Amino acid sequence: FGVPSKAPSAFAAIYSKGGIPCRLVHGSVKHKLQWDCHPETLPFDPLLITLAEGLRETRHPYTFVSKEGFRELLLVGGAAQKAVPLLPRLVPVLKAALAHSDGEVFERGLTALVQLSAVVGPALNDHLKHLLSSLSKRQMSKKFKEQTTDALQKLEQYGGKESLTLIKSKIPTYCSIAS
Repeated sequence: FGVPSKAPSAFAAIYSKGGIPCRLVHGSVKHKLQWDCHPETLPFDPLLITLAEGLRETRHPYTFVSKEGFRELLLVGGAAQKAVPLLPRLVPVLKAALAHSDGEVFERGLTALVQLSAVVGPALNDHLKHLLSSLSKRQMSKKFKEQTTDALQKLEQYGGKESLTLIKSKIPTYCSIAS
């Protein structure tokens, strides 16, 4: 008679089994992550990809753990060298978050994309065309127009002239930060 419980997502299952080496610490005002070891020592493959997959979660604590874990992992020394080789596998996962029907999932994906771009810079340009169609669709939405524009400007800033050409090819109405 009860509603059948939904099977946990891959991210939820991995987190529950301790596959993500951090735990959520509940603060009175602010939550934070406590890592089992220093994030610098952790392998980005598969951890960064798993955290990116978690961006599509819609339930606490998974939403927080994935968003904050992704952010903190990209802040470690040498993050660029560790993240660039993973771009071919990270981009489809971020694309799925950007295309998600849930607005909060889209926002987490957008934030993660900007964070990734800040770390890997022009290395993301080869993959940008796969992400821009989702951004173009949200650019039309009044609710997300400003956030999307800000993100595109950061992608241009971190990706250089080549990224502007790519952005303009998919979103002709985009105004460059340089103009």
